[in-house]
Amino acid sequence: MTRAAQPAFTLRAGALCCEDVPLAEIAARFGTPTYVYSRRAIEAAYGAYAHALAGRDALLCFAIKANSNLAVLNLLARLGAGFDIVSGGELARVLAAGGDARKTVFSGVGKTTVEIAQALAADILCFNVESAAELDMIETVAAQLGKRAPVSLRVNPDVDPNTHPYISTGLRENKFGVAYADAVALYRRAAASRHLEVVGIDCHIGSQITALAPYVDAADRVLDLVDALARTGIRLRHVDFGGGLGIRYRDEEPPAPGALVRALTDRMAARGHADKTLLLEPGRSLVGAAGALLTRVTLLKPGPAKNFAVVDAAMNDLLRPTLYDAWMDVQPVQPRSAEPIRYDVVGPVCESGDWLARDRELALAAGDLLAVLGAGAYGMSMASNYNSRPRAAEVMVDGASVYLVRRREQIEELFAGESVLP
Repeated sequence: MTRAAQPAFTLRAGALCCEDVPLAEIAARFGTPTYVYSRRAIEAAYGAYAHALAGRDALLCFAIKANSNLAVLNLLARLGAGFDIVSGGELARVLAAGGDARKTVFSGVGKTTVEIAQALAADILCFNVESAAELDMIETVAAQLGKRAPVSLRVNPDVDPNTHPYISTGLRENKFGVAYADAVALYRRAAASRHLEVVGIDCHIGSQITALAPYVDAADRVLDLVDALARTGIRLRHVDFGGGLGIRYRDEEPPAPGALVRALTDRMAARGHADKTLLLEPGRSLVGAAGALLTRVTLLKPGPAKNFAVVDAAMNDLLRPTLYDAWMDVQPVQPRSAEPIRYDVVGPVCESGDWLARDRELALAAGDLLAVLGAGAYGMSMASNYNSRPRAAEVMVDGASVYLVRRREQIEELFAGESVLP
């Protein structure tokens, strides 16, 4: 039973809380910067998809690249989720978190032979194949291991998702997927192999998508291929429409998961494919709004052109603003009644691109806590040790309880695997 959807972070008695826990208490106990996740919000987001898919043969495969913490993966596995992975390391995380390899699809353009062998040994659901060369690699490894590899071609439908160019993946110029015009021939080649089993078709057109039309356009293109394959005698068991549904960071109005599911299931039914298993690969829409990055103001630095609030989190902790020029909501944990001043919220990393927010009206003093909201996806999973900075702690809030789900790194750990010359 999933919990009713509620905002993960709310003001209570003048203090910002995650579920029933004041963020100030989390900072006092675990320090900053720290990622904070709401169990309630993750369960509610999963429940929105699950409710829309109830009674239908379907599988939700969480895109691990959005958030790979074991506690997050274990929670989703308990709810019944499968997983979408893009590396052997992510497969290892699925297994360590109690996930089911038979509910796992392996995407990505650069799978190695070692990773392919590991996935075959784990008995994953299928490989989402992204090139003819990769199909040859999978066939070779499967033959060497005496196995038959389940495959699905990730087809590039050449549909514009109208999102940031770095996270648009379904156009002809993108590196992802098999060219639409080449798909039928490659499927026929796979179907003729003794060491490959054709099980489905896949597409993924991008991330932070805020409209249904690109999904429907891509679905029609994919279902055209399903029909063409059926005419050649190749019948598929599942159709995977990928993920990419956006969340609200500022003023976006993305469709609800239920609306997306209805649009896709309606297209499948209208095209005569309601009998096939529907796969979806949500990532951001399951965990994005469930997380925040908690950080403390180190000092305030006024300037002739800009005022800077220097905090102890940085681009190595949260790369989205720097990488995508992404707007993220920054809120004081304990709001002040003073007159706000316009600040750029920046970190201590030695880069001009080290910023978390620009031109924000905030009433601040040194030592204040800030929460960067909407940070549950592509936050910690993209973190680095740039400037020899230990990565943040991660905690999960469950009602009034708080659990440390990743301890803060220690500086000595950063160079424990290194050595000096003799």
